Amino acid sequence: MPSTYETHEYDVLVIGAGGAGMRAAIEAAQSGLRTGLVCKSLLGKAHTVMAEGGMAAALGNVDKRDNWQVHYRDTILGGKYLNQWRMAQIHAQEAPERARELETWGAVFDRTPDGKILQRNFGGHKYPRLAHVGDRTGLEMIRTLQDRTVSQEIKVHMECTIYRLLKRDGAVVGAVGYWRESGRPIVFKAKSVVLATGGVGKCYRVTSNSWEGTGDGHALAYLAGAELMDMEFMQVHPTGMIWPPSVRGILVTEGVRGEGGTLKNNKGERFMFNYIPEMFRSETAETIEEAERWLNNSLGKKKDQEARRTPELLTRDVVARAIRDEVQAGRGSPHGGALLDIASRRSAAEIKKALPSMYHQFMELGGLDITKEPMEVGPTAHYVMGGVKVNPETQESNVPGLFAAGECAAGLHVANRLGGNSLSDLIVFGRRAGLFAAEHAKAMGKQPELIDTEVDALVKEMFSVFDRSAGENAFIITEDLQTTMEKNAGIVRLEDELTTALNDLGNLRERAEKVHVSGDCRFNPGWHQAIVLENLLVCSEAIAKCARERRESRGGHYRLDAEATLPEFGKFNHVVWRGDDGSMKLRQEPLPEMPPELKTLFEVKA
Repeated sequence: MPSTYETHEYDVLVIGAGGAGMRAAIEAAQSGLRTGLVCKSLLGKAHTVMAEGGMAAALGNVDKRDNWQVHYRDTILGGKYLNQWRMAQIHAQEAPERARELETWGAVFDRTPDGKILQRNFGGHKYPRLAHVGDRTGLEMIRTLQDRTVSQEIKVHMECTIYRLLKRDGAVVGAVGYWRESGRPIVFKAKSVVLATGGVGKCYRVTSNSWEGTGDGHALAYLAGAELMDMEFMQVHPTGMIWPPSVRGILVTEGVRGEGGTLKNNKGERFMFNYIPEMFRSETAETIEEAERWLNNSLGKKKDQEARRTPELLTRDVVARAIRDEVQAGRGSPHGGALLDIASRRSAAEIKKALPSMYHQFMELGGLDITKEPMEVGPTAHYVMGGVKVNPETQESNVPGLFAAGECAAGLHVANRLGGNSLSDLIVFGRRAGLFAAEHAKAMGKQPELIDTEVDALVKEMFSVFDRSAGENAFIITEDLQTTMEKNAGIVRLEDELTTALNDLGNLRERAEKVHVSGDCRFNPGWHQAIVLENLLVCSEAIAKCARERRESRGGHYRLDAEATLPEFGKFNHVVWRGDDGSMKLRQEPLPEMPPELKTLFEVKA
């Protein structure tokens, strides 16, 4: 190995230090293996902290009728039957244990009067199921996992970007990256690699994701030969901040609606009663008048969690499209969204107690007091339900030694992720990824030696944008990419527009090959953007290609030219991979057969 490269060797290398990454690293370290953790920013600075509403786990603390079977059923219904059934089963069964584990590690959940973990209602969940800490549950999870990570003496490499994975004899054996501050190359040797890099929100102009959400794990896996699945399903969260422009897209937790918040148009009408899908009407109400009467009577009798169930808590795809339709019809809020009102439903003291982060977020960033005025909210690109295709039991991809967990792994959520399922997903499958990555590392024995010429070639490629005397600007190309994705592959899709997006992406790829970065590699944002541009291009192409092939509307994927949900499209998932010629290939993969005992859960109401 050339002496000029800083080199580290681990049994298990985890790339990404959010909830899934830290939980994977903790599990691998507890197996007694040398474990390294890489994060693009700082430890604890992860999109997990944006999960405000809670963590879905069928503890049954608020409603004894809840159990893993009901949670499983809700998840499959939300995913429109495209979920990997075994993944959904594992998630529902193991989430309660993982929640209690966090509690033993020091997580401070809100409590019921008898001291149990409190749970709240959330969209798509039949019973109050979300264990929460006010409206900052993700932050509390990160704090707890961060403390545990530090106590395990896991080596953390902060502000380090991974450029490419290294392979030997078809298996992943390490990675090449660089320190963001100095630009110095860094090489990792590893027997197993876990990808936990989060989402792809920065493919879009309006997103709740921070700057890190550039699809790094998706692209690293794809370029290393792994398969991606379900990439057409991009969840648009219905309620992001609309005003002021500097904070457009920042998440407004579903917990606001869970606590009784209602959505209104510019006429003061509570419009969500007009958008109740037929499949939900029997569970809510048959008519708008009946729904309003039921809601008012329930609130008049008691203020428990179940009484607060409202159409605003329908699944996110339904709510997001409803807001869009109101705006398109000229009934939107002043800045192109909807008005979310909690002030008329709860006292100022109740709001500040239940939603402290939301209160401070709007007060400090928007100059708005949500205890007195409604919030202006609108759809924002939030969460990708597709990702690396993994084994449901082990989280291993089709590339030996490469595992994935959290948002960059596919299979659990598919057409529509239920709110709160992301946090339990992180810890359930983060743990499994760490556990089986450790087992793979143990079985490998000796670490394979890296090939110097391959490392040299990747490092040279990483710095190649400095070799050009002139060329394109990576930021401008990124803006053009986000514009075409927002316009042609966003919340509502058409085949012609998706074809336009793919053509645009092809042109953008040609432009990306001519990117020039001036200066040197120290403190150079232009270089950082040039590095992630390839990741954005890979993820955007996968989204558009899969969306064009799915000629129906299902969950988060809505085709204006094919609004029906078609049975034939409910029998398979779309899978993409990199062909030998470097182009993206696509196939339809049949869904695994669900066992009879699980099928019966959908024959009667659980």
